[in-house]
Amino acid sequence: MTLSLAAVGFGYCARHLLASRTQAFAPVLGTARQEQSLSGLPAGVEGAVFDGTRLDPALAQRLAASDVLLLSAPPDAAGDPLLRLALPALTRSAAEGRLRQVVYLTTLGVYGDHQGAWVDETTPPRPGSARLQRRLDAEAAWFDFGARNQVPVAALRLAGIYGPGRNALAQMRAGTARVIDKPGQVFNRIHVEDISRAVMAVIARRFDGVLNVADDLPTAPGDPIAYAAQLLALPAPEPVPFAVAAATMSPMALSFWGASKRVSNRRLKTELGVALAYPTYHNGLDALAAAGEGA
Repeated sequence: MTLSLAAVGFGYCARHLLASRTQAFAPVLGTARQEQSLSGLPAGVEGAVFDGTRLDPALAQRLAASDVLLLSAPPDAAGDPLLRLALPALTRSAAEGRLRQVVYLTTLGVYGDHQGAWVDETTPPRPGSARLQRRLDAEAAWFDFGARNQVPVAALRLAGIYGPGRNALAQMRAGTARVIDKPGQVFNRIHVEDISRAVMAVIARRFDGVLNVADDLPTAPGDPIAYAAQLLALPAPEPVPFAVAAATMSPMALSFWGASKRVSNRRLKTELGVALAYPTYHNGLDALAAAGEGA
């Protein structure tokens, strides 16, 4: 069955989903915050500006006509902008039986720091920053919308995303790869193809709830860089002590580096039946290298 899709915040994940599943969705609506960003939308994607401050009535109608909402636009201080501005249209769509799934792309960062211990979807979040608290609040607001309107809402908490054009091989070849040495630091990654697999499984099963989308191998931050250097037969960058690197980091980067955890993907694999295309960064980088990344 072909479904209509509205991707609010048409970014890297949405692009891969549509490029790899060309027959799954039609029509497709993609939004960007600025008009100039719409010029790069793929063929077959109708573009619209949504900057989070106002909602054009015509855009509200198009959103209400969508079977699936794929959301990646970040919340602001007042909450999720789409939910704030499009609530009447989305409520009407749900009442008419049109809206069948909300997929909200968020971050594993909401779990906070667990000093390398394992976490899963039952682990209580402890975001530790205003930015991550807004993410958690937006998840809750969408779950409330779903409960009130009998629409399944999936909050996909994503690990560090990599894939074509966005990976350690490309960083090595561009000379931008950096190995930051912070003993005990560990986190997961996820290939964009496996995010697409998770999204498709969520839609097929009409999944409702929180879902960790992460690989099988949480490791130290520098490990993929070292492996990419090996694949390219290049010297790996010299490690930079975290204390030195932190002096030039943004608050967002500092909050990321302040959290260390290993994330379980058991629900993704057992409850939704997703077989990861790239269970580890070794698999992902091997495939990317074979496709010419970093050449």
